[in-house]
Amino acid sequence: MNLINKLFVFCLGLFSLLAISLQASDYPNKPITLVAPYGPGGASDLSARLIAGAAPRYLGQPVLAINKTGAAGVTGSNFVVNSKSDGYTLLSARVGSQMGVPAMNKTIPYKWDDFTMLGLIEINPFVLTVNPKSGIKTFAEFEAKIKKGEEMTYSSAGVGTLLHIAVAVMSNAMGADFDKLTHVPYKGGGKARAAVVAGQVDFSFQNLSAVMGALESGQLTALVVTMPERQSVIPNVPTAKEVGYTELEKIIGWSAIYGPPDLPNDVVNKWTDTLQKLKKDNAWLKMTKGLGNIVNIMTPEETKAFVGAQYKSYDEAIQKLGMRIE
Repeated sequence: MNLINKLFVFCLGLFSLLAISLQASDYPNKPITLVAPYGPGGASDLSARLIAGAAPRYLGQPVLAINKTGAAGVTGSNFVVNSKSDGYTLLSARVGSQMGVPAMNKTIPYKWDDFTMLGLIEINPFVLTVNPKSGIKTFAEFEAKIKKGEEMTYSSAGVGTLLHIAVAVMSNAMGADFDKLTHVPYKGGGKARAAVVAGQVDFSFQNLSAVMGALESGQLTALVVTMPERQSVIPNVPTAKEVGYTELEKIIGWSAIYGPPDLPNDVVNKWTDTLQKLKKDNAWLKMTKGLGNIVNIMTPEETKAFVGAQYKSYDEAIQKLGMRIE
């Protein structure tokens, strides 16, 4: 190869690197798709739509929230983890699809830490809900039925989701017969909530954010909240400690933004900066807190440490309860 050809190849490579660098630093230069792995009306969907409404103010590009449901959140999650690592396809990550399901089901096509974690957004208290027509008005009345071994049905957003695992944790804490409780999985928390409202199942553990409207309208009754303190949006609902089961405080949901593996640093930095700015976004804060969520924005490093610790805890609990799928 002569000198001219060598110079040509060198310049071509240099221009290619420059083009890639310019393209990366220009992120985002087109709309971003944010995938909610559960159906409309659930916590993942609500979080995605609130982010889609607020984040464009700091990104300078639209964020399009879409639902890709199926297999307890695995379908949408797997779609994102296998997407191009350019920051234009992201995930409205949830505790179930990103922590609970990987802990329970070792046959799914991704692990809990296969994603690029861009940041935790919020923590979601869980509430145990029943239909007011059930005649159950207090946690003590519900507990009595469970301890008697009465057969009851409960809904969840799918096998391995926190809505599912929560019932196992509660049953174990009560020393009750878990086999007397029939699990009815749905495609998302919204449909799981609707099943209780319609009287199709007896009860459901739910993210508070996903059932606030139903609680306010009287369609559902909350018997306990899985937090150390009572929540201002449901001040009359007792805490796990008050009903005598601090083990229920392990049942806590969260929402985060995840991306495919190996996202470029500029994408990670842009989202880290955007999420930090949401801390002062009054409109987003009002809507997020209004759903009963606790705003808790973390850096990517803090998010991985938080999720990793919770994964370890649930992995051990699932093993102990014999719920592992391998």
